[in-house]
Amino acid sequence: MDIIKVEKRDTRVNAKQLRRAGIVPCCVYGGSLPNAFSIQMEQKAADQLMRTKREGSRIQLELNGEIIHVQIKEKVKDLISGKAEHIQFQSLRVDQKVNSIAHIFLKNTDNVPGVLEQLLYEVPFSSFPKDMIDTVTIDLEGKPTGTVLTVSDIPEFQSNDIELQIKPDSMVLRINDKKRGAAPGAD
Repeated sequence: MDIIKVEKRDTRVNAKQLRRAGIVPCCVYGGSLPNAFSIQMEQKAADQLMRTKREGSRIQLELNGEIIHVQIKEKVKDLISGKAEHIQFQSLRVDQKVNSIAHIFLKNTDNVPGVLEQLLYEVPFSSFPKDMIDTVTIDLEGKPTGTVLTVSDIPEFQSNDIELQIKPDSMVLRINDKKRGAAPGAD
């Protein structure tokens, strides 16, 4: 798990001034914290976090030598520059379930014999921090036309430690015959 150094945010300086100085304002809330608090991190660290981690990813923040276990709850980036503008973290407690999402990635999509249709990209769930899932990769190698995959077909979601917040029979993907997926009149 990644450890990212952060500092307590100087609330006298507004967010725009922080960003111009290469600092990204953030906040931490929930878990065992009595109150939410503001933090800040270097722009470079925040941008790397934006590229490599997703909402729902677990990380550790180091604040004044103390480690805080968190998950990324929300990331905001500038649409033009792509730079991180703000990140919200939820503090995690070992003994408390937390709501999160698992991101679904597909592998070997070029080997699919028909038209691939992915209907779900994220699966919401609840679990204790130790059982959290960040991503699920589905290998499509050898999957024939007519394949339908539901959430309950994915081994990671068959665990008793994961409480799905979506119907288990929700369709993740299907592989249709090429003829049905073709545009009308196209031969």
